[in-house]
Amino acid sequence: SGQKVCYGALKRSCYKLAYFQDLSRRVGFQEARQACEMDGGALLSLESEAEQQLIENMLQNLTKSGSGISDGDFWIGLWRSGDGLATSSVCPDLYQWADGSISPFRNWYTDEPSCGSEACVVMYHQPTANPGLGGPYLYQWNDDRCNMKH
Repeated sequence: SGQKVCYGALKRSCYKLAYFQDLSRRVGFQEARQACEMDGGALLSLESEAEQQLIENMLQNLTKSGSGISDGDFWIGLWRSGDGLATSSVCPDLYQWADGSISPFRNWYTDEPSCGSEACVVMYHQPTANPGLGGPYLYQWNDDRCNMKH
């Protein structure tokens, strides 16, 4: 399930947001990636500030539509492969886009990525959370454990 939105002029003309109110339907990173690929797409690569803004607007519209969307982060297609725990100094450079994009655009939350055992990336969507040092937990990126359910 999910809401598919298409635009004529963009390089990637269609986007699909999948949000599950029901916690039992949320999935880990690899499951999300496979679901996108089975649908003929890929987990989202955000390649520019403009594309980031477009997705934020889509999420705001989803929220406004009265669908009852609440706290729940969204997987994006950024992840870090490699063995073991990365040291914090080199870690941010190890993230890559699952679809092969080489875009250097990043929108990390303050003090992220924290690295360690967290190797897959979400876009924060926690409207009810108290803001942290980097402001509200909305739309900026956080590395998380790949088996977390989002």
